[in-house]
Amino acid sequence: KRQMPTHLVELGQGVFALVDPANRFGYSNVGLVIDADGLTIIDTTATPDRGEAAKQQIIELTAQLELPIKRVVLSSSRIAFSGGGNAFWAAAFYGTEATSDQLDAPPNPPAFRRLLPDFALAYPDDFTTRPVTHTVSEAAWLSPAAMAIPLSGEAEANLAVRVEGAAVVFAGALASFGVTPLAYDGNPAAWIESLEAIRSLEPTVIPGHGPPGGDADVADLIGYLTACIEADGNPNRIASGPWDRWSDRRFDPVNVERAALLGRGIDEIPQSMFALLGLA
Repeated sequence: KRQMPTHLVELGQGVFALVDPANRFGYSNVGLVIDADGLTIIDTTATPDRGEAAKQQIIELTAQLELPIKRVVLSSSRIAFSGGGNAFWAAAFYGTEATSDQLDAPPNPPAFRRLLPDFALAYPDDFTTRPVTHTVSEAAWLSPAAMAIPLSGEAEANLAVRVEGAAVVFAGALASFGVTPLAYDGNPAAWIESLEAIRSLEPTVIPGHGPPGGDADVADLIGYLTACIEADGNPNRIASGPWDRWSDRRFDPVNVERAALLGRGIDEIPQSMFALLGLA
């Protein structure tokens, strides 16, 4: 069954978000920026079918313009954001060097099936992703409207896209509103710094998961990540906050353990992540 984002949000002249109303991890959003030379897409959703469905919605929206899908920006290599990439194969793919390296490595369909059980059938053993064709190591204009900005936190290196003309930042994997983020090999402290940078750029933030938001939503995410750090390795010690109402709190142990490991100078995947995937 093909599923796709159903809420099309117009953010400014030629700037849109395809927002998935599910508010659960894996039901990710897609950004669209229209320039005279073509379309820029931000993230590709979690599965090939969802990527194809988003592509068709974009084609229908822009049919009268007769513009090609020229660029795809991946905010992260994570399957929730890159899994639909093959639907956009003809476009140039932009990502950080870390994202490129990770997508060049063999995918792990069994892990994807465990992480996103709703989409398990979308990840057969021969599942592949679209590799990055252009790496971005510093802030750069990808088009007259869209600037890619490397930031870290959710992963070693992520990309956000700023569209100053619409006062919007597509934060992708770096923002999650109403949905618990996952930092299994990220850095919650660095993530907080990146979120502080994002909140200083533009008033509207489009997250990778959840509805469009702004400063208050970014502040809540900073609060959650801070609570994970302060829990000192014990997920039961996460302070109460707006995140009490978020989905996917199954990621709490992973985020707390990862923060505690980094606090001790240990850079490794938390055992709780392996447990989440049924590998421990």
